[in-house]
Amino acid sequence: MKPMEDRIVAIYCLTEDILRGLNHYEDPQCRMSDAEIITTAVTAMMFFGGNFEKARAMLRSPGYIPGMISKSRFCRRLHRIRNLFYAVSVFFSEIRKNLNTDSVYLIDSFPVSVCDNIRIRRSRIYRGEGYRGFNASKRRYFYGLKVHMLCTGRGEPVEFFFTPGSVNDAEGLKLFNFNLPENSIVYGDRAYNNYEIEDLLRETGKISLMPVRKKNLKRQYPPYTEYLLKKARKYAETANSLITNMFPKSVHAVTSAGFELKIFLFILAYNFSLNVLLLSG
Repeated sequence: MKPMEDRIVAIYCLTEDILRGLNHYEDPQCRMSDAEIITTAVTAMMFFGGNFEKARAMLRSPGYIPGMISKSRFCRRLHRIRNLFYAVSVFFSEIRKNLNTDSVYLIDSFPVSVCDNIRIRRSRIYRGEGYRGFNASKRRYFYGLKVHMLCTGRGEPVEFFFTPGSVNDAEGLKLFNFNLPENSIVYGDRAYNNYEIEDLLRETGKISLMPVRKKNLKRQYPPYTEYLLKKARKYAETANSLITNMFPKSVHAVTSAGFELKIFLFILAYNFSLNVLLLSG
């Protein structure tokens, strides 16, 4: 229990420092501060598979957060500070880009199912064929969202967004902001081959997009570049696995907004874990 307690304390301290750095103001009359709300949410994702009730009970019982609010009020507060979660995520992104001295980045995506295929017709969170996608690694269809993510060469998320499951990686490539330092290199798999975007990034942002080439395509790389590219790709796959391993068997949500918020919080919890491990030793 001790290592978990140390991590929770580190999460709260890190959150409090970030909010101060963002000059965040909140009403002093609130029973729970926004830092405590974020700490509870991240704790739920990191240790309890996204179960807010278990996290609330755990943090209330030892006296960590004596002013723990009710379940309904906690959920309302979560949705009320959605922009604050985004601000914390952007803060992590800027820190990662500043520390990423080799300027190597990875781009990839992974699916998040909202239900099993047999229950698609009964799904109330999402409706329509636009959410049916194909998971190439598992060779099966899924129904839900696809997370498109840009991370550093060490697998630290820098930018991510959600699309319906039917959106392929080639279409998702056009939605990235690519707000990266000049002379950055972005590695991707075969799905990200787009000469027009490669030329545009090179001309406007001096960013080199280098996806894995199929043998029948132009602009082939020398053998040593192909080796480095394939080796770097493993870090993106590892980051995707570490995030999805935090998911429960089924992500419980009542609305699409709640489902997307939980997925966002899982990625944010992964962001926190990378820093908390350093703080807690």
